[in-house]
Amino acid sequence: MDEALLRSLTPGVLTALVRRGADFAAAEDAVQDALVEALRVWPADPPRDAKGWLLTAAWRKFLDAARSDAARRRREDRAGEEPAPGPAPAADDTLRLYFLCAHPSLTPSSAVALTLRAVGGLTTRQIARAYLVPEATMAQRISRAKRTVSGVRFDRPGDVATVLRVLYLVFNEGYSGDVDLAAEAIRLTRQLAARTDHPEAAGLLALMLLHHARRAARTASDGSLVPLAEQDRGLWDTVLIAEGTGILQAALARDRLGEYQAQAAVAALHADARTAAETDWVQIVEWYDELARLTGSPVVLLNRAVAVGEADGPRAGLAALSAVDDSLPRHTAVAAYLHERDGDLAGAARLYAEAARRAPNVAERDHLTRRAARLNTRLREARGRTDGP
Repeated sequence: MDEALLRSLTPGVLTALVRRGADFAAAEDAVQDALVEALRVWPADPPRDAKGWLLTAAWRKFLDAARSDAARRRREDRAGEEPAPGPAPAADDTLRLYFLCAHPSLTPSSAVALTLRAVGGLTTRQIARAYLVPEATMAQRISRAKRTVSGVRFDRPGDVATVLRVLYLVFNEGYSGDVDLAAEAIRLTRQLAARTDHPEAAGLLALMLLHHARRAARTASDGSLVPLAEQDRGLWDTVLIAEGTGILQAALARDRLGEYQAQAAVAALHADARTAAETDWVQIVEWYDELARLTGSPVVLLNRAVAVGEADGPRAGLAALSAVDDSLPRHTAVAAYLHERDGDLAGAARLYAEAARRAPNVAERDHLTRRAARLNTRLREARGRTDGP
């Protein structure tokens, strides 16, 4: 069985059922039943037209289920709409499915789960493992999401920004369990960028590719985090960097700047530097200024403070940081780094330890703890030299 083929066909089949009048929840159940049937039948008798086979099987599954409810007579009238034998139509309605899964009435977590299930073709078990939650919990989340969007009609253009935000959230989950969510987000964003003429879709794809290119260098052999400045740049994927840079340049040439293009521009400047010392921090600060103008995000201002510290010195960075809300996650870690750059090792060690206690995950906590321990060791050695004979 070609699992990749099944996953690529699923969104189009599901959207075809919804377009014919099936509500989303019933259509999704029918497609899943058809996929189970395909797994049983195809190894011994592969179809000539895989999509057409799935579409016919899913429609029949939907009709079988529809006949058992109170609206049996009304829904059976649709039987005459069963697709005729022969090749399935080439029209691709996957983009409609994106908009449905990113419906504004859904919470971000539900939108992400529904997108992975309906558009990505992942099973509930795979999604649950990726998010490290029980399968039953994820099943309930997806069921609630399907009920929420049931009956929704595509009577107006979808909100591309919402779809992009959902895909951005998927990418940021990274890798956990047996599903590589970063790779999955790239796959889905490639589909979206190919189906919509929107420069921010290209910008998001470029951003993902440029970040993903550094993946192999982000962790050491023991699983510990490796900061950007200390990464082995020989491990960066130059093919992904070239592709991401090319996509970004084409998007920027359209002169419709958005936040994903600006973020990708920052990532491209990091990728373009042969060494950390050659990074063009002045341009990066300028791009963060654009991002701040576009988004007003405090996270952008936090990252900008780091860039200012690199471009103009740590004291300038600390001055920029003073304008950022100190309750923001990672604010303390940034303060620790800038104090270390400024030579205040005792203050930096204290701040690293404090940041470690607030870290959002184990890997980051361990990294910050090691930073604090390293500085404390240097301080003890310095005192020993001072107090020595």
